[in-house]
Amino acid sequence: MVIDLFNREGVGWSMKPWMTADIVIDALTMAWFRIKPAPGLIHHSDRGSQYASGAFQARLKDYGMICSMRRKGSPA
Repeated sequence: MVIDLFNREGVGWSMKPWMTADIVIDALTMAWFRIKPAPGLIHHSDRGSQYASGAFQARLKDYGMICSMRRKGSPA
């Protein structure tokens, strides 16, 4: 699920039987189409392989978003 941290609203989601890169890309795409953010939005996530994948990083770049990932071992 993609959450807008300003108002804690869920803006994009996807459900599939396996956690793969396409599930997070689908959620990101839904969020982008729903809110059309200005370029420069920061997308923050953990370092999961889905978020680190080349396909997801390319989609962030296509949408003009900046990738932010937590440091290893940092839960917040």
